[in-house]
Amino acid sequence: MDRFFVLTGGPGSGKTTLLAALAEQGLPHMPEAGRAVIRDQMAMGGTALPWDDRETFADRMLERDLGSYDAAMSRSGVLFFDRGIPDIIGYRMLCGLAIPGDLMHAARTRRYNRHVFIAPPWQEIYARDTERRQDWAEAVATHDAMLRVYRDLHYVPVPLPLAAPDARAAFVLQSIARGPA
Repeated sequence: MDRFFVLTGGPGSGKTTLLAALAEQGLPHMPEAGRAVIRDQMAMGGTALPWDDRETFADRMLERDLGSYDAAMSRSGVLFFDRGIPDIIGYRMLCGLAIPGDLMHAARTRRYNRHVFIAPPWQEIYARDTERRQDWAEAVATHDAMLRVYRDLHYVPVPLPLAAPDARAAFVLQSIARGPA
């Protein structure tokens, strides 16, 4: 879908803050599945968490991402995704988990705009929290895995500048306005 744009990268690289800046300009986004799963599991005392049961956590993320993608199909206009289905492949690779066929099928058939915005690691803004427990090295490794996965799936990564959220939002909007390169 040419109107579906993914923002990906390592944790703590400013993706969610950028999406908030874009939302202030009236551009909607679909939420990140991982954080939603973590919040739900923590609230219910569940174990489908990245520090408890990574396999089930990845499965829950896929369920949410498939639901988000399908829900987005009924919406019109440009829509941003806080991570996409291919991110789950990167997560599973980082964890040493197998990549199930249904995940690969979903990543190949539920496509986004070929230009994927990727937030590079940015140590000055990186912070851990109750849901983000990765250390800096894991954040960098996650970025590298996402870059590799999206390239392998024939997307064109567009690195975001290390800049304030408004400047990043302007960069994204200018990139979209320019169209395919």
